[in-house]
Amino acid sequence: MSRINTVLGPVESSELGFTLSHEHISNGFGGSPFTFPEFLDINATLDRAVSDLSEAKSEGLQTIMDVAPHDQGRNVKLQREVSEKSGVNIITCTGTWLDVPSFFEGLNPNKIADMYVREIEKGIEETNIKAGIIKVASDKGGVKPREELVLRAAARASKQTGIPIMTHTWALDRVGEEQVNIFMEEDLDMNLVCIGHSNDTTDLSYLTGLLEKGVWLGMDRYPGGGPDIPYWKERSRVVKSLIDHGWGNRIMLAHDWDSSIGLHSAQARESRDKYNPDNYLFITRHVLPYLKEIGATDNDIDQLTVINPRKYLEGIH
Repeated sequence: MSRINTVLGPVESSELGFTLSHEHISNGFGGSPFTFPEFLDINATLDRAVSDLSEAKSEGLQTIMDVAPHDQGRNVKLQREVSEKSGVNIITCTGTWLDVPSFFEGLNPNKIADMYVREIEKGIEETNIKAGIIKVASDKGGVKPREELVLRAAARASKQTGIPIMTHTWALDRVGEEQVNIFMEEDLDMNLVCIGHSNDTTDLSYLTGLLEKGVWLGMDRYPGGGPDIPYWKERSRVVKSLIDHGWGNRIMLAHDWDSSIGLHSAQARESRDKYNPDNYLFITRHVLPYLKEIGATDNDIDQLTVINPRKYLEGIH
């Protein structure tokens, strides 16, 4: 077993339990928790997140990975308070999301990697809270030049620390393949990589092709649904197909949910809550029973929700 960084300090990986691999307490934009604190109602978000996660803990949730880095409104002090009050482990991240700072352009990837390593080994924003994941992102149209720079920096930080990488992708453009190619050019161990948002597609050839490269897959957008985007039952059937093809030991589940109050308009927040009234419990209440209904075993479920996240986070410690 390994010691995994959480916002309350390191814990043994054996203590992580049921884990959701891609969630958020709150979202925002770079510096928003500090420069524009009125952008997010911190007290209301704290109350909402504690309520949501306390309810989820009562139904078995033990750990979430919060993968909002500096340019996505990361607030590690809020995460720490939510973890203290809810009893849910929160693993925070370093890295960079889609809003890559323009000043990164022209930097050597090693310079950016050094910043990520500092947040892993020393702490984030003058706290002793250390990152347990590196988050990177690429979206529609493929990997942009600044995003490639960040991917290379993340690979170098991961190689130096053994901390795994979680990616944001646009699966319909097969962006995960581009990310993997860059990581392979950096000679990164693919066991340290999870290609996120992979359940936005039903293309099994794309998904199995990634798995054959040695990565993990984040089936981490639930409920899902929209133009050309599968809804939750179709997503779950893809998970079951991958299990049937022998890949159940390389998949993790999550919602990509957040408890932000004020980030969205009141109407948008109401719409989100109607879309997913179960917040961090949609998988527990709907997806897992459905997977069992279509033939998944208790061992399969334990693999997806306990064993795989633990092994992913252990990386090469």
